[in-house]
Amino acid sequence: MAFPLSFATFLFLLIVLAVSAIRVLREYERGVVFQLGRFWKVKGPGLVLIIPAIQQMVRVDLRTVVMDVPPQDVISRDNVSVKVNAVVYFRVLDPQRAIIQVENFLMATSQLSQTTLRAVLGKHELDEMLAERERLNVDIQQALDAQTDAWGIKVSNVEIKHVDINETMVRAIARQAEAERERRAKVIHAAGELQASEKLMQAAEMLSRQPGAMQLRYMQTLGSIANDKTTTIVFPLPVELLGGMQKRRQKDQED
Repeated sequence: MAFPLSFATFLFLLIVLAVSAIRVLREYERGVVFQLGRFWKVKGPGLVLIIPAIQQMVRVDLRTVVMDVPPQDVISRDNVSVKVNAVVYFRVLDPQRAIIQVENFLMATSQLSQTTLRAVLGKHELDEMLAERERLNVDIQQALDAQTDAWGIKVSNVEIKHVDINETMVRAIARQAEAERERRAKVIHAAGELQASEKLMQAAEMLSRQPGAMQLRYMQTLGSIANDKTTTIVFPLPVELLGGMQKRRQKDQED
């Protein structure tokens, strides 16, 4: 014998259904609603009503996600093994595609970030990884963004955090840097010697045009020597003067 439901029981069930049908979405949340298994619409933010047992809703956070990429073993183009980790910043632009096109967009983006990091950095040499991080960050970001676009995800930024190198390679880089500094010092020294020789050549040409200037230079040299605490002074004589004295001596002998 079936007993009809009392009014209190009916009211209780009605309240339970009403409560289960109410959803409240925050400003940064959206709800992807499925009706009998098929996509219906994206709702939110605010108060959302869901028909129990007929409709289901999946919450999607639209805020920027900061994802840490664990250290990856990367072999550079010049065959140097390093460990590189990075940080990826992304957000969901299309909740519908983020839920329908991929099973777990957070996990998928994390795995894709790891493989893309290895693929992009493997095309560059170690010096580029250390000196051109800004350009490499842009390359990784563009490669990730192109692949996550089908999932409704926008990768806004990628930052390489650390490039870890073994001790042997660190010592080799230090020796390379020291050799580079020595090379630059030798180049600067050679350039200075070249400029000095050019100036000396110009000075010699000017002195050769004016014999009196050469005599004045001798006097200046003698003055600078006299200021020093020396006991012996060697005074150079012009070759022209010695030649004139020799000719006069020969002439006296002939007479």
